[in-house]
Amino acid sequence: MRHITQTGATVEEAVEFALIELQATRDQVTIEVIQEEKKGFLGFGAKAAQVKVTLKETSEKAEPELAQQETIIEETPEADVPAFTEELAPAEPKAPEQPQVIEEKEGEAKAASLQTAIEETKAYIQTIASEMGVTDLTITHEVVGKQANFHLESEKVALLIGKRGNTLNSLQQLAQLVANKHARQFLIVQLDAENYRERRQETLEQLADRMADKAIRTGGRVQFEPMPSYERKVIHQFLSQRMDIDTYSEGNDPNRYLVIEPLHD
Repeated sequence: MRHITQTGATVEEAVEFALIELQATRDQVTIEVIQEEKKGFLGFGAKAAQVKVTLKETSEKAEPELAQQETIIEETPEADVPAFTEELAPAEPKAPEQPQVIEEKEGEAKAASLQTAIEETKAYIQTIASEMGVTDLTITHEVVGKQANFHLESEKVALLIGKRGNTLNSLQQLAQLVANKHARQFLIVQLDAENYRERRQETLEQLADRMADKAIRTGGRVQFEPMPSYERKVIHQFLSQRMDIDTYSEGNDPNRYLVIEPLHD
């Protein structure tokens, strides 16, 4: 059975996105709510809704039945079929290819919704920044596949980044909810402020090296402080080239942390 896991600002929105992707109606699917949406406090700590939508078997069996009917028609003896001359039964004009037209319209709708999602997300970020006292914010963006990258510039950019990027991470999570409220395809949103992400990655890699060396030196496990999943991923990937240690994560978000252990012969 075909199924899709989809997120959205609300459960209803996530279901609608899934139905669009599956090109199905509600009576053709079963819906399982994996996670209800959470509004959080003043927008922070908000979580998107997540659902699993599965096509029912009946909708998938329609085609084989139709194919069987077509086979029966083809096997009808030629003698039983009335003969028509070209004059009596002129060839009907070929109908336009509807699927292609639908695909083109769907593509146009997706492009329009993407542009709307980008503009609405920018407006939302500008509103939050203004409430924080950042009135000179400039936002540029680029879309690569399903990822939308927003670059923020301001004289007060430190306010948008916060301690160890906590404010920027919260703003990024909220921006993703706004973007996916308007886009017809799921978007991964990343916010960066004056190359903070790149500078943070360099810091994390240096920290990872020091912690790995400490684990080897002491012969015991070394534990990091809690950090977002993408920062743990940076450390996992950076240390994956080392054959003398093992890395893994423990705990539950937002307090999930990374551990390094030396590998003993």
